[in-house]
Order: sequence, then C-alpha cells, then structure tokens
Amino acid sequence: MEFTHKPVMLKECIDMLRISPDGVYVDGTTGGGGHSWEIASRLNDEGMLVCFDRDIDAINASERRLSVLNKKIIFENKNFSEINQVMNNRTSRLVNGILMDLGVSSYQLDNVERGFSYQSDASLDMRMDRRQKITAEDVVNNYDKKSLIRIITEYGEEKWAVRIADFICKSREVKKIETTGELVEIIKKAVPAKARKDGPHPAKRTFQAIRIEVNNELGILEAAIRNAVDSLGIGGRICIITFHSLEDRIVKQTFVSLEGRCTCPGDLPICVCGKVSHGRIITRKAIEPSEKEIEENPRARSAKLRVFEKY
Repeated sequence: MEFTHKPVMLKECIDMLRISPDGVYVDGTTGGGGHSWEIASRLNDEGMLVCFDRDIDAINASERRLSVLNKKIIFENKNFSEINQVMNNRTSRLVNGILMDLGVSSYQLDNVERGFSYQSDASLDMRMDRRQKITAEDVVNNYDKKSLIRIITEYGEEKWAVRIADFICKSREVKKIETTGELVEIIKKAVPAKARKDGPHPAKRTFQAIRIEVNNELGILEAAIRNAVDSLGIGGRICIITFHSLEDRIVKQTFVSLEGRCTCPGDLPICVCGKVSHGRIITRKAIEPSEKEIEENPRARSAKLRVFEKY
C-alpha cells in the first residue's frame, strides 16, 4: 500500500510560510510528502528542506516522491520534538519556516495492519513509530480502570468514558482484547443504543484517545513547539495544523505564552511582570479549510491552522 495523504490547507500553509528560495525549512510531519513537495519545489540550490517523521513508511515514501525534485532535502526518522537538536547538527543556519501537520495520515488510517481504524479488524497497534514498545493492546489490557477513564475522558472527550472503561475491564477479565474489532464491539455494548443513533461512530472518540496515549501526542506538544521556535531565525514562522480541540488548545496557549504579552496594569511606568516576548501570533483566529476543500477532502473538516512569527 502506497503512503498517500492529501495535504490539508496547502495554499494557506505555503502562503503563511512566505518561502524564500534560499531559505531553510522544516516539515515536522512529512507524511506522504504533499506539503514537503510544495516547499521543496520553491527552493533553489541554496535552499534546504529537512523532513521529519517518526513513521519510517512515511520517510521512505516521501524520500521516493521528492527525489525527482533534485533539491537539498534531508530526511530524519525522528519526532518533531527533536527539531532544534537535529537542526543544530545539520546546519549553522537558522530556520526560516517550520510546518507541523498533527493529523493522522490517510495511509495510517487506511492501512488495516496499523490498527488505527475502528472500521477494520486488525491487531491493536496504533503506533506511529513502530520501534516503540507500547501499543494500543498494552493500553487496553494493562491500564487500570481509573487510567482508562482518564484518557478516554481527557483525550477522547467521551461522555460515556466510565461505562466504556468498565466494559473494557470486565471483558479483559474473560479474554485478552487483541483486535480493533473486539474493542469496537465492547464499546458498542457500553454506549447506550439511543446514543449510538446520532453523532459519529461510537468508537471514534475512544480510538482517538488510545491513539493519543500510545503516541504521547499531547504530552510532547508544548515542549516540541518551544523547541521548534528556538531554531527559528528572526522573522521565521511556525505553522501548525491541528485536528481536534485538545491539540488546538495547546497550540493556541503555547503561542500566547511565547508572545509574552505584558500583564502589568496600564498605570505602571515599567513592566514588572517579567514576561518576555519571543514573537507575535499571526493568526488571532485560526484559519479553517474552505467549504470546497472539505467537500473534496472530508478529513480536513476539523482542521485548524495557527501561525507564529519569531522576533
């Protein structure tokens, strides 16, 4: 199966990055290389693009796709949280622009064996980086009830979290839960029939929560953003696409913190709050995909783009 992923808000991202042909750019989540292609194609011989992804399938697919461009492109099978350290080793130049698309790729969702989808029966895996040990099977079978309730509530924003965790715990006492199909059936039994009639698939939020936990997606996000901003030069921008409210909240709050607005009363002659500004928020209101894009790519529906520029 080929690694493909339709890039979300492609034009908006490219416009916001304001690509300079001789600049240094980072795609923190290269995926199938859609955003990476558009960035690299605008670079000259002095320009450089570094593509990160913790999924080796994504790195291999992106490398094959972008090789025809004959540009200076470096591939790193690493998490975007390591951008600053990697760039310090790769070049003495500061970075002009960074893009992070935090969504799960179409390849990962559609490739049954990866175990991300609640619509196919497969092993409970959900690892973006298959070198790591913890899988969805470990979470489902080894986490205590209290921990399951916490992650399904916080990461899935699922109102039936207590019932779902209870049903999971009771089911695994009888038999180890090994497949996505088994988990879906347990969730369906836990969610009342009335609640299953309306809204998204009953397993959607729980699967999201487990995936986030397996990959520590939220635990590293704020530190990763700060790390990335450290590698930017003056005027450099970081563009981040999120796909659910928890991610978006962390990005928004981190950008506000990095902007470091003074909170002192207006009548004070000097600032005493000690807040230091690292730049400015470009997108006071998140950019969302157009109706046309959502029609062509329904998975873009919940996407939001936020941009920060370093002073």
